[in-house]
Amino acid sequence: MNFPIDFYIAGIVIDSHLVFEILAFLLGFKYYLYLRKKVPDKITSDQRMWIIIGGALGAAFFSKFLGFLEHPELLTLSQQNAIYFFASKTIVGGLLGGILGVEIAKKILGVKHSSGDLFCFPIILGLIIGRIGCFLSGIEDATHGIPTNFILGMDLGDGILRHPTALYEIVVLIGIWLFLFSTKTHFVLTNGRLFQLFMISYLSWRFGIEFLKPVYKYELIGLSAIQLACFVGLIYYAKILLFPPKHQS
Repeated sequence: MNFPIDFYIAGIVIDSHLVFEILAFLLGFKYYLYLRKKVPDKITSDQRMWIIIGGALGAAFFSKFLGFLEHPELLTLSQQNAIYFFASKTIVGGLLGGILGVEIAKKILGVKHSSGDLFCFPIILGLIIGRIGCFLSGIEDATHGIPTNFILGMDLGDGILRHPTALYEIVVLIGIWLFLFSTKTHFVLTNGRLFQLFMISYLSWRFGIEFLKPVYKYELIGLSAIQLACFVGLIYYAKILLFPPKHQS
């Protein structure tokens, strides 16, 4: 298998990462709409629309901001760095930024009910599809792993056996899906608890897998920007689990 693996349509080369990123958004949102029709929702359609808009704005900004912080050598004002800011993006930044945007929107609207449970499985579906694109891109999108002699090591396009971290994540995401589905089926959960379990599971995974990626780590603490963001997110959700909001129902 030769990486990157791109698509050719009418003689035009289309980046596989872009193709699967678009599919991730479209199919994830389609799945969300399907679930919303089946589940009673305490939040009105208009409120839900503004909450989604708030989440999208927060996700768009923080996914790029965190991606930028992954490369501190670029933290200087220049046209090239400005272009990189608008091109960079991270899933962790998008999730945490989206949560912040949603909470701000809910505060403005006066919505007290949790709005995240309906998004759990659509988000996981989108992440799985997106990671297929990451894998097919080889080392081009910088989601690959460090060199390894492990039996699962793969040549992702540079002639070096590396951890195929995108494939690892797909397997883990399927496991998280099964865990959440089983928990939802066998236990009565308070409103918002499913999303909390998803975030704790995913942030824990991302914190750990970053040690297998060739990413910049800040010398003082030995962690990357994404790991720091995951750590902050885990503290936030640990606090919610231990001291749930009174309006949570």
